[in-house]
Amino acid sequence: MIRILVTFILALGLLACSTISVYTDYNPAAQFSTYRTYSWDEKPEGISPLMTQRIVDAVDAQLRAKGWTQVAADGDVAVAAHVDSHREYEMDAFYGGPYWGGWGWSGWSGWGGWGGWDGWGGYGSTRVRSYTVGTLAVDMFDTRTRQAIWRGIAEGTVKRDPAAATADIQTAVTRMFAAFPPGSAPAP
Repeated sequence: MIRILVTFILALGLLACSTISVYTDYNPAAQFSTYRTYSWDEKPEGISPLMTQRIVDAVDAQLRAKGWTQVAADGDVAVAAHVDSHREYEMDAFYGGPYWGGWGWSGWSGWGGWGGWDGWGGYGSTRVRSYTVGTLAVDMFDTRTRQAIWRGIAEGTVKRDPAAATADIQTAVTRMFAAFPPGSAPAP
């Protein structure tokens, strides 16, 4: 029973690590209804050229779906996308045996307890898991006023499998633009 519980808790922990968090912010003074065109100012660097293209394609598809048109230069809005990543670590400790400290078969077994070590004590092990967390930031600037007007950020565990990573990019960018432009209803 304990083994099933531990497995269930680990599965929940791994699911929690694999979720994608998305946040957006915007300048409430920006007149999004006046923007019709955009140009790429900066594309993501420091990652695979294929992943860069997938990010750009996903953003382009979302903006096209909102009625915006990409132009080579001098669009109403300049778009910049950046990526970053860092390592995170998670430790899982497992304890087993007939007791987990405190009162056991031979009396009190805690530090300074009177039961002491009798050979029937439990065991413990710790597992350290490292994983990469990636962040995608998409910024938009009004090219006339040179003011920032919108930012979307997505953060999640980076998958090693290119197909899974591509699916995560699609999910992240779709969620990022769900209520874009600000004031519009989120997509169902």
